[in-house]
Amino acid sequence: DDRRTLERHLLAVECKLANAEEMSETNGYVKSWMKELKSVAYEADDVLDDFQYEALRRQSKIGKSTTHKVLGYITRQSPLLFRFEMSRKLKNVLEKINKLVEEMNKFGLENSVHRGKRQNPCRQTHSKLDDCTKIFGRDDDKTVVVKQLLGLQDQQKVQVLPIFGMGGLGKTTLAKMVYNEREVHEHFQLKMWHCVSVNFDIIDLVKAIAELATNGSSAMLGSIELLQKKLDEVIGQKRFLLVLDDVWNEDKRIWEDELKPLLCSVGGPGSVIVVTCRSKQVASIMCTVKPHELAFLSEEGSWELFSNRAFSNGVDEQPELVTIGRRIVNKCGGLPLALKTMGGLLSSKQKVQEWKAIEESNIGDNDGGKYEVMPILKLSYKYLSSEMKQCFAFCAVFPKDYEMEKDRLIQLWMANGFIQEEGIMDLVQKGEFIFDELVWRSFLQDKKVAIKSAIYHGDTQYKTFVCKMHDLMHDLAKNVTDECASIEELSQQKALLKGVCHMKTSKAEFERINGLCKGRKLRTLLAPSESWKDYKYNFPSKSHKDIKELQQVLASLRALNCSPSPIVICKAINGKHLRYLDLSGSDIVRLPDSICMLYNLQTLRLIDCQKLQQLAENMARLRKLTHLYLSGCGSLRSMSPNFGLLNNLHILTTFVVDTGDGLGIEQLKELQHLSNRLELLNLSKIKSGENAKEANLSQKKNISELLFSWDQERYDKPNGVEEVLQCLEPHSNIQKFEIRGYGGLQISQWMRKPQMFDSLRELAMSNCPRCKSIPVIWLSFSLEILSLYNMDNLTTLCNNLDVEGGGRITPLQIFPRLKKLCLIKLLNLSYGSRSL
Repeated sequence: DDRRTLERHLLAVECKLANAEEMSETNGYVKSWMKELKSVAYEADDVLDDFQYEALRRQSKIGKSTTHKVLGYITRQSPLLFRFEMSRKLKNVLEKINKLVEEMNKFGLENSVHRGKRQNPCRQTHSKLDDCTKIFGRDDDKTVVVKQLLGLQDQQKVQVLPIFGMGGLGKTTLAKMVYNEREVHEHFQLKMWHCVSVNFDIIDLVKAIAELATNGSSAMLGSIELLQKKLDEVIGQKRFLLVLDDVWNEDKRIWEDELKPLLCSVGGPGSVIVVTCRSKQVASIMCTVKPHELAFLSEEGSWELFSNRAFSNGVDEQPELVTIGRRIVNKCGGLPLALKTMGGLLSSKQKVQEWKAIEESNIGDNDGGKYEVMPILKLSYKYLSSEMKQCFAFCAVFPKDYEMEKDRLIQLWMANGFIQEEGIMDLVQKGEFIFDELVWRSFLQDKKVAIKSAIYHGDTQYKTFVCKMHDLMHDLAKNVTDECASIEELSQQKALLKGVCHMKTSKAEFERINGLCKGRKLRTLLAPSESWKDYKYNFPSKSHKDIKELQQVLASLRALNCSPSPIVICKAINGKHLRYLDLSGSDIVRLPDSICMLYNLQTLRLIDCQKLQQLAENMARLRKLTHLYLSGCGSLRSMSPNFGLLNNLHILTTFVVDTGDGLGIEQLKELQHLSNRLELLNLSKIKSGENAKEANLSQKKNISELLFSWDQERYDKPNGVEEVLQCLEPHSNIQKFEIRGYGGLQISQWMRKPQMFDSLRELAMSNCPRCKSIPVIWLSFSLEILSLYNMDNLTTLCNNLDVEGGGRITPLQIFPRLKKLCLIKLLNLSYGSRSL
């Protein structure tokens, strides 16, 4: 009963925290109360997690002997002791929540929160451009947009051109430049400017536009039908330009079904609606032509804008100030709003020391940043969902300019419970949705594909997405949360950072964690592998007292990255709560059995554990495991028994086939969620083709990259190898395919179907000296990279062109999209025109 009560209370607490968040910015009492409530919420979360862990623990013990069950009632993990302990914890946390609720009622906090709730003042902009103000770095953007507008003159239907980008980039300024351009003025018969801001009410919008078309001279009626007739009357067939500035609406239905039919059914050919917005989502909903994404100013454009402000009020452009100013400009990251604000702030400061003081602080800490830059950026933050706010704020745990790996970031969000399953979306899909949303809304930027290599095995690569955060967005993340900090920040502001629960540190700083984190309960501790390159470093021995203190610090840990892992840290982990564990780069030889007690574990990273030979015996107990990274584990001999029970796995980078019970390729059969890259090693240990078929690769539609590797060449039984390869047929959407050590004479039948490789971008074959041919890819319009190594029997790259190519023998059609070709140790390859 107490547990159910706590679950209800925790939901109520989350609602209260969401309601009070905005009020806490200006009300110190609300802020203090919120911190206490959040602290209790974390404590409650731990208690409920204890229940979940105990349920998983008991589930894993099903099938144990009766003797073990009876002994369980008098051991340390006794169900009776669990009830007593949890009863005490539940009552304790419920008392804390009730005390805070009483305080809220006693001092009228509930009323003050609701009274304090205020709507953001509706922003208003106008089309007038100040002739005295010089605009830097936007001439090219203006030229592009003007050309687009004029180029639409033959379009019969009204076109919509969005201009989108991060808050403070100057979208409104660019729209004004275009709106007031002489060619634009002459081209359009009617020009209208309306600032939408947060009000996307259809009737209000249409009324405003009709009033603009008539210079506000006609009385407006409230019926949509009458408003439509009024628009037809006042706009008619005039070629018009309408600027809708600062649009936030992301409801596609409202635009498609209600407003678009009204606005796009009037006007003459060449009419255009220009929309400015921060979200790429808004742009994609409203656009009919390619949106114009506004970029950050160049380094030189940034300096021009900054120096024009900073040295405009009698401040001399002396060399030392210029040097400091350049560094301040770099901190602004090309954001015009920040450059203007900082330039204006420094225009009243003559002394070098004053400039240095501003350089050494965050932009948001200065008066100008606090009152001009941060409110503009924070407006975007306020429109995020509660889940997105937590995920964005967590990014403050990383330093500025840090390259964040998408998958790792999502896994850390999952580990901390920031995201919940929704509808048909599981946690991974929900995390990807939130990541993409944050990119679309400019909270994260520079999203790109990166090829990561295992440090000790350069031939082992995997593809991932990475991104960065603009420095000012990082300042915003730090501004909205006090839960993320570094060791250095804790040292400087120990008393002010009581709520810290996410920390990124380095090897050199790690030793200080006990003293600085005493009395705190960390939920994330990241000490990544790049900080542990000195493998001769000996982690200092710790006393029993030190370990006890460390256990208190790490008691609530959800995510740990500690590579290589000092034994001290492993001893201090409370496995009940841990969901993310990264031991990449450690010199561990055998994964300890204790890891199988981490029943809540979702992600296990063992990248570059080059000495790892054996996984833990009972890993099949980790039913919640969704990500297992084994890239670069070159010494791994086999998987753990009955690996196929881990049917929640989405990522499994490597599967090592063995011959023992529960260690064969058939363990892949039920792993239907596997995605991205899968490496299958030791394929020579597959017993037969029928055994290989049990892997069910053709049904694993989300795998995009495959590696088949034979640990030894079985030239004595080439037919058996060929049968195994034939039965390992994957689906036809594979993008990268590698074969190593194949001892067969012929490729498989499925490799001779051109349609099998319609999506293939890269093919690599190595150490296949008996193989006489390669898959049918010479006519592929997707293949970009072909690598062939040590294939003595290969004589040609393009067999039977007349038959398999359907008679299409044209030089331009052979490898039409190929960008890279590597041919090494192909002793019998013919270089005649027929084959290349």
